[in-house]
Amino acid sequence: MISRGERVANYVILSVFAAFALFPIVTILSAALGPADSGETSGLGNFAAAWEVGHFGTYLRSSLAVSAFVVVVSVVLSIMSGYAFGTMRFRGQSVLFYLFMLGIMMPSEAVAVPLYFDLRSLGLIDTFWSVALPQVALSVAFGTFWMRAYFRASSRAIVEAARIDGASTWRILWRVLVPPARPAVVTLTVLVFMWTWNEFLIPLIMVTSESLRTAPLGLAFFQGQYTSGFTLLAAGSVIVATPVVVFYLFLQRHFVRGLLQGAVRE
Repeated sequence: MISRGERVANYVILSVFAAFALFPIVTILSAALGPADSGETSGLGNFAAAWEVGHFGTYLRSSLAVSAFVVVVSVVLSIMSGYAFGTMRFRGQSVLFYLFMLGIMMPSEAVAVPLYFDLRSLGLIDTFWSVALPQVALSVAFGTFWMRAYFRASSRAIVEAARIDGASTWRILWRVLVPPARPAVVTLTVLVFMWTWNEFLIPLIMVTSESLRTAPLGLAFFQGQYTSGFTLLAAGSVIVATPVVVFYLFLQRHFVRGLLQGAVRE
């Protein structure tokens, strides 16, 4: 039984951490809604000015296309590879799994330069694929680890019952195991979307065309080329961050449930 004093202390500590986390957000929002440095706009007009001057429409479309592709491909590949590593036994399984784990342990900064030369030799530099494919590879590494943990803890009785009924391996995966795994899949989807949307280094190195710049990269160019004032930069930051916040809020319940399920597994 928690005493009244302990409950009050918990609320005080949580309130302090909440204030610490919310302070930067409130600061950016208040700056974005305040009068512009030039004095020409204020309030919501700052967002319209930043949108027009910074070409954020182009950058958001590019980020949305890259994120959608990376999320769909990464999640599908992660489900299949996680199922293989979590439920099957085959020669070289451990070695191959730890090879996948190198994708988690190896930072993108370490492979960015050799990756650039590899993609340049294939003629893929300054294309959509030079931004999307490396992020698919990085995301599948974590996704395989995440889904493997889920499938290893899944009910063996359900799988065996499906096999007795004559279900194929493919059918067991998509019709038996994936539907109950929706919280884990949604959590993986949210994480991959956030990582892909916020990725800065790979687009910076791989593309030069303005039409291929992602939102974080476009925000950096907006800061350096178009404005030196903080107000429009804050408005641009809010524009870039809004899709991630909306996406998270839309899937928040499943995201938290997936994290809690992962906490009690491996």
